[in-house]
Amino acid sequence: MEIKHRMIVFDAADLDAESTFWAGLLDGTVEKWGDHWHAIWVDGGWALGVQHSPDHRPPTWPDPAQPQQIHLDLYFEGRATHTEAHDKALALGARLLKAGDPATARGTNVYADPAGHPFCLCWVPEG
Repeated sequence: MEIKHRMIVFDAADLDAESTFWAGLLDGTVEKWGDHWHAIWVDGGWALGVQHSPDHRPPTWPDPAQPQQIHLDLYFEGRATHTEAHDKALALGARLLKAGDPATARGTNVYADPAGHPFCLCWVPEG
């Protein structure tokens, strides 16, 4: 069996805000497939999907009352590159949920995208 695409699909009440956020953060483009689905393309390949879910309830991480449903970890070499990604995420509408210790060689900041899905921007040593 050959799998043609492997992707993660986010549910969101605001389809445009969610797909615009992820396309902007990943330097991709949005392709709208009707009123209920958007595909995000990065470097010519299908990277993420966003499905309209009018009753979507955002996770309340770390509070288990509405648990985390899925999350992405995006890794960057060096703090300078991570700082650029941090600034870009916030400018696109992310909220910082938890900041890692910037003095460490490896670390993670936890954010929420416009629909409330947690994701992590992680840094590792260069090289």
